[in-house]
Amino acid sequence: MEIHSNALKAAKKIKMVILDVDGVLTDGGIYIGETGELYKPFNCRDGLGITLAHKQGIKTAIITGRCSKQVAFRAQELNISEVFQGNTDKREAYNELKQHTGLRDEEIAYIGDDLIDLPIMLQVGLPMAVADAVPAVRMHSLVISDYPGGKGAVRDLLEFIFKAKGNWENILASFLVPVQQEENAGLGQ
Repeated sequence: MEIHSNALKAAKKIKMVILDVDGVLTDGGIYIGETGELYKPFNCRDGLGITLAHKQGIKTAIITGRCSKQVAFRAQELNISEVFQGNTDKREAYNELKQHTGLRDEEIAYIGDDLIDLPIMLQVGLPMAVADAVPAVRMHSLVISDYPGGKGAVRDLLEFIFKAKGNWENILASFLVPVQQEENAGLGQ
């Protein structure tokens, strides 16, 4: 992971992470079936990372340039209520989101991969990128994942935020508790 000098300080302030979809939550490919249906491969590790963010009180949102039923379905699955689709100029959606949530730029992170993401990345407190982001996006990011879009980059970047906030050890510990064995008292008698 590539981490720039102000990233840790910025991550401590984050209350919301905004996600791009194509190239961030997915690998950026557009898969079209023979009858024209679209497929988008989402990563389960990213999904768990988003769920953990919610449990830590970090909100998530999606702002994407394309419209698709698959994004709406995945957002609903992950309890992401703030979803803006069809926004090729993402600034309007970003401003609406800030107004609706009352959050300030420095309280928001954005994970992007392409030029369409730059206008918001230049505003937020913590601009982040996937490993295979275009050079201009990488140049303007404080944190760059080791993973490409759709391959666990979102999870990787969320873990950076959890660690910066001092939450990672508690998150990890919650998964290290063994399943409680039921008492065998009274069984088989």
